[in-house]
Order: sequence, then structure tokens, then C-alpha cells
Amino acid sequence: MRTWIIAATAAAALFSSAAFAQKPSHGTASTPDFSGVWAHPSGPERPPSGPGPVLNTARYEGRSDPYRWVGDYTNPILKSVAAEVVKNHGEISLAGFAHPTPSTHCWPSGVPYIFFQLGMQMLQQPDEITFLYLRDHEFRQVRMNQQHPVHVTPSWYGDSVGHYEGDTLVIDTIGVKTDRPLAMLDFYGTPYTQALHTVERYRLLDYEAAKEGLERDTKERNPIPNTSMQRDPDYRGKYLQLLFTVDDPGVFTMPWSATITYGRPLGEWVEDVCAEGTPNTYYSPRKEAVFPTANKPDF
Repeated sequence: MRTWIIAATAAAALFSSAAFAQKPSHGTASTPDFSGVWAHPSGPERPPSGPGPVLNTARYEGRSDPYRWVGDYTNPILKSVAAEVVKNHGEISLAGFAHPTPSTHCWPSGVPYIFFQLGMQMLQQPDEITFLYLRDHEFRQVRMNQQHPVHVTPSWYGDSVGHYEGDTLVIDTIGVKTDRPLAMLDFYGTPYTQALHTVERYRLLDYEAAKEGLERDTKERNPIPNTSMQRDPDYRGKYLQLLFTVDDPGVFTMPWSATITYGRPLGEWVEDVCAEGTPNTYYSPRKEAVFPTANKPDF
């Protein structure tokens, strides 16, 4: 088993009792409480206005096909080289193969790719926030009220620093590894460079305020099926909305934004482990799937 998975599992076990309780634990008048399990069984939503993310051109009943991922390579945010990469990945999917992604090959997701995770929990501490994600024991950590180091050492999820602006949690991430297999920032193969810079803004919304994001999501996407992380359609409590902005002048012609509107799930948080070596995860019978391997056992 891979070293990073063992580390993630250990972190998840360390926080499991607090995380799975889904009860507010430390919210104060000045700090919003984002605790509990959050679900969004689809993908990022296009913003209300302005440039948005690459979206799926493969349609099912008029909305995004959850089984095929064919990115819109004509999106004006893409520079020509990036558009060609997205086009090639789409052609693989249209041919009936699962094109290579971190999800299909069991690699760490990176930021912002990890926002495609269907389930998320946020563990808030004064000096650090830990995100737990549903699939494959992935987690990331955010240092609070600190600066990025002058020289950032690239890592799977980059260097993330955060602070609160009133009722909003703001997270700034740079330094996501580019020297890695399957370096992409979405399901469509969109590449990134060392200049990648992502800013996340999380805030709680009443149902009426969240409806606009939920409606944008419903209009664009069919939910990914067969997951316990379906949003409860009857839930009328607080929703969690993430607005994130991505900037990478090496790949994009301009910064772009997207939202994710999380609700409470209908199902339970269940262990979801990537099955390495599944036959249909690689895109050509003439090529081997590239899975994480170790030269020696971890223990």
C-alpha cells in the first residue's frame, strides 16, 4: 500500500470520532462552523457571470453525461496547447475508453482537481484546517494566518494558507506538483503549470440563498449515480458554498471561477478506496495503466 495512503488513513483515524459525529464543535461568534459531512454529487457549477471552467460537451437527456467526460476545448479560457490536450482526452472518452485521470489511476488529486470529490469534511482548528475527502482517503491541510514560504516545495496538494474574512474562509494555494503522472486540474485533462494559483472562498448560506447555485448545478449536470453522497433534496438548513478562482498564465488566457454548492447527504460516509489495476481504467489495450508503486514495502 502506498505511503501517502497510509498517511492519509492515519490522519483520518486520528480525527474520525470528531469528524463523523457531524455535530458543531467549535463555532463562535467570529468563526463560522463548517463541521459535518458535505456532499455535492456532480461537479463545479459555472459562475453566475464571467469566465467559467471547462464543461462537458457529452450530454445525456440534455445535461452532462456522468459516464463520459468530453471537455469543451473551445472554451476561450484555454490557450491553444491546453485546448489540444483537452480535445485529445475527449476523443479517448468518445471512443469508449476511460481516459487517464488521477481518479482512474489512483493518484492523488491535487488542487483544484480534488474539488470533484463528492464528499468532504472540514476539521477546523485555530492554527490549521484539515479537509477529509470521501474517495481513497485523500486529505489536505491548510495553515491558518500564515504566509507562503519564499521558496515553496511542490507537493501533491500544494502549499495552502488560510484566514477568515468575516463569515468567509479564504484559502490560497500554490506549489502543486507538476512533475507527476497525470498532472491535470479536472476530469477533462486540462493541464497546469508551476504558475497555478487557486483561491477558495467558503461560506454558509441559507437555503433560499443557496437555491441559485443548486439550480445552476441541476440545469447543467446529471448527478453522478451510485454514490451515498447524494444531496438531501428536502434539507432546508445551512448549505456550504465554495467559490474558487483559478489562475495559470501558462495554460489559461484569463483567470476563471466556479462554484460548488454543498448540501447534507442522504447516505452515510462510507469507505471508498480506489481499486488499483481494474481492467477498464486504462484507455488503450496496448498501454499499461500507470498506478502508484513502491520499490519496497512500507512496513
